Amino acid sequence: MKNSKLTKKIISGKYKGKVLDLPSKTTTRSSKSIVLESFFNTLQFDIVDANFVEVFSGSGSIGLEALSRGASKIYFMEKDKLALKVLKSNISKTDPSSCEVYAGNSFENINQVVSKLKKSNDDAYIYIDPPFSIREGMEDIYDKTMKLISELPSDVVRMIIIEHMTGLDIPEKLGSFSIKKSKKFGNTTLTYMVDKDME
Repeated sequence: MKNSKLTKKIISGKYKGKVLDLPSKTTTRSSKSIVLESFFNTLQFDIVDANFVEVFSGSGSIGLEALSRGASKIYFMEKDKLALKVLKSNISKTDPSSCEVYAGNSFENINQVVSKLKKSNDDAYIYIDPPFSIREGMEDIYDKTMKLISELPSDVVRMIIIEHMTGLDIPEKLGSFSIKKSKKFGNTTLTYMVDKDME
């Protein structure tokens, strides 16, 4: 049986129709198109000229969609070597000068990105799509993700968006942030968190 290549197209913006490769499903899990469309419909005007951080980037499809729709700078983070290769190839089809890739452990690399944002007095939308905790070796991934969120300094965060398994109980408050809204898409839910003092 021939192994067909998994791909996805950029939905809208200046790179609309560009075909992005996806890593194998055993490596990463691609965000569903319906989730992506809902997310970008929610924030379509807000992300123009904004910074965007995609933690656990995989193919980079969310960050590159944000870039296509007018975000100014995208920070990608990915640990898996195969996914990194695919990510860099996808970036090369758009605007590499607006993208920065951090290879390795996202829980450590987030500190570099935060430092960079602080230095330039910037904030960012932070999109976090951790691997499902049912994967081997990922049992504590959500605990680590909650800790990461609670430790983020509010001055570099415009909004946090978590894509997670429906049914996962995300605390109402994590550090400086509280849940603004959640939206379910079958097995996947998007939860939006903001600094409670900024609302």
